[in-house]
Amino acid sequence: MAKNKNPAVSKNRLHSKKWESYKLFLYVLPCLIFIFIFNYLPLWGWAYSFFQYKPGLSLSDCKFVGLQNFQALFGNAIMRENLFRVLRNTFGIQLLNYLLMPVPMLFAIFLSEVANTKFQKVVQTLTTLPHFISWVIMFSLAGCIFGSQGVLNSLLSNAGFGTIDILTTEKHVWIIQALLNLWKNMGWNAIIYFAAIAGLDQEVYEAAMVDGATRWQKIRYITIPLLIPTFFVLLIMGIGNFLNSGIDQFLTFGNAMNKEFIEVLDLYVYNLGIGNGQISFSVAVGIMKSLVALVLFAGANFASKKIRGTSVF
Repeated sequence: MAKNKNPAVSKNRLHSKKWESYKLFLYVLPCLIFIFIFNYLPLWGWAYSFFQYKPGLSLSDCKFVGLQNFQALFGNAIMRENLFRVLRNTFGIQLLNYLLMPVPMLFAIFLSEVANTKFQKVVQTLTTLPHFISWVIMFSLAGCIFGSQGVLNSLLSNAGFGTIDILTTEKHVWIIQALLNLWKNMGWNAIIYFAAIAGLDQEVYEAAMVDGATRWQKIRYITIPLLIPTFFVLLIMGIGNFLNSGIDQFLTFGNAMNKEFIEVLDLYVYNLGIGNGQISFSVAVGIMKSLVALVLFAGANFASKKIRGTSVF
């Protein structure tokens, strides 16, 4: 028997569904405005790379040089050497950061296996707090612990082993900076994995327990495989920011001893633009960095989609 359809009821449902869509869009609108203002609107600044800009003058009063700043990236021997040096530093530090990416996932897995809930919350809070601390304060903490007069060297000296130079040496700079970055962001990066673990199907674990699986076997054959898609999504997004290593950490920890090995691309652009006044050239370097990052992100997303079927878009 056919059901009677009331046009008024269908119209009200359609109107209600549209209103729900509008409300969801209004929720997202502030984020879209924020992204437009701070991510897309500054792209107007790329125009400075085509002029010989001088601070204090409007862009229309500056000399148009076309692609001259881009040609200087590789045409000038000194500029080319410096660019390759900072790219080497950037790639070295970032590759080490990516090698350490599984650590937050493993940290989240092992901490979730702890039965004491209070202990879990305390550890998670203590490991997340450094993310909200500036690199200047992190430098002070690292100096108190690893500095020449820090706690570590004091203990080693009192034990008769001598002292070790960690923060003011040109040796192992990339590894030290990668470990400092891990120290600061491990708890924060683990939050996503905590959420993913909380959403895993518990019936799978119960079935494994019935089959006699140990805790280590459940971690190895259930938890880690189920978290791999989340890991690869974060990896793809991270590759898009491969060259965006930032300047805060390296500007803070940089000194005369390690400057050659700690100057990454972002810090190089900052030193060129703010330190040396070569604003137009620094913008050209920034554009090159953005284009390379776009290619890396698209390539990583395409490769992941073809190999694993997991991608961002």
